[in-house]
Amino acid sequence: MTLALAFAIEWWLSHRQLAYVRTHRDAVPDAFKDTISLEAHRKAADYTIDKARLANVDRIVGLVILLLFTLGGGIDVVNRFWAGFELSPLVTGIAVILSTMLLINLFELPISLYQTFVIEERYGFNRNTPKQFITDLLLQTGLSLAIGGPLLALILWIMQSVGNYWWLLAWSIVMGFSILMSWAFPTFIAPLFNKFTPLEDETLKKRIETLLDRCGFQSKGIFVMDGSRRSGHGNAYFTGIGDSKRIVFFDTLINSLNHDELEAVLAHELGHFRRKHVLKMLVASALITLTGFALLGWLSGQDWFYSGLGVSSQSNALALLLFMLIAPVFATFLQPIIAYFQRRHEFEADDFAAYYTRPIYLINALVKLYRDNASTLTPDPLYSAFHYSHPPASIRIANLSAKSS
Repeated sequence: MTLALAFAIEWWLSHRQLAYVRTHRDAVPDAFKDTISLEAHRKAADYTIDKARLANVDRIVGLVILLLFTLGGGIDVVNRFWAGFELSPLVTGIAVILSTMLLINLFELPISLYQTFVIEERYGFNRNTPKQFITDLLLQTGLSLAIGGPLLALILWIMQSVGNYWWLLAWSIVMGFSILMSWAFPTFIAPLFNKFTPLEDETLKKRIETLLDRCGFQSKGIFVMDGSRRSGHGNAYFTGIGDSKRIVFFDTLINSLNHDELEAVLAHELGHFRRKHVLKMLVASALITLTGFALLGWLSGQDWFYSGLGVSSQSNALALLLFMLIAPVFATFLQPIIAYFQRRHEFEADDFAAYYTRPIYLINALVKLYRDNASTLTPDPLYSAFHYSHPPASIRIANLSAKSS
């Protein structure tokens, strides 16, 4: 029932988005008539529509996969296969979870290929090659096994050995691991996929360092990432915690924006840091994760949890696997709440940027980003309230324009 409701909500919202974007395809919103051409507006609408259609296909594929592996008996088949090797319960559990997740990713691979080499290619964004795509896929899989495998083994061992409140210890370990990865990602993991070079433009670098001093922000450096290696989309972000914090500009963004606009974009990103948005989202994530582990701790001891999802036997590994598969279904109902707070954070970061730089600079940067990334200016209000982590373009620009008056 919950699965059907979640699917119906997502399908209905997608239908609204498609209809709304299509209806407004041939008219640039008044606020953007002087900065966005009708051709660019239509391109963004068509790009949004094509992505939404593919998302619907992905939604159907995901539903079919979930049903096949649960009610269809897929997990039972995988479990019996590994049980035949008569390994220890811990090793068998690890093998069942990892092989099931690998199979699911393989089934979903065609969607990713179509997104990259058909849709992104059609709109001029794809810079990826089949060789690079395969290399990335193998590297991601290898890292998932090398990093996720031991973590999975530790959680299963805790479930098996610690008693009724195992979930509390497991949660603390997962949160500690998340913080560790936030520290390690910019220094050790991200460079495996992209090249990061120190910012060479001395004039821009000096302006950024001045801004950092004014905002009270310290980082390990300002870097340019070769995002154009895979995509024509542009972005900027800061990453890491503690001594590993660094500021990253995509090379595509450096080539698209002038110095004033880049400084404004960076001020926005710094606003997230100064307003403690990262910390707030980490706390929210910790609470949601804790609730999830507590729920898993209870469900793992309920017979109906297994039989109701088409699994004939019971084990810690099967309980964890089933929970991993069905949790996204229930997360659907949290999306509008999470998106609401994310949009609030974006407004606060925009206000921060408007205080430390001129609002018009961020407005100009955002308009260029909407245009260059083919982001629709006319999303369905209800769809955006449910899914968008950033405020719609017209609302965001209006908020910034009010700051400059």
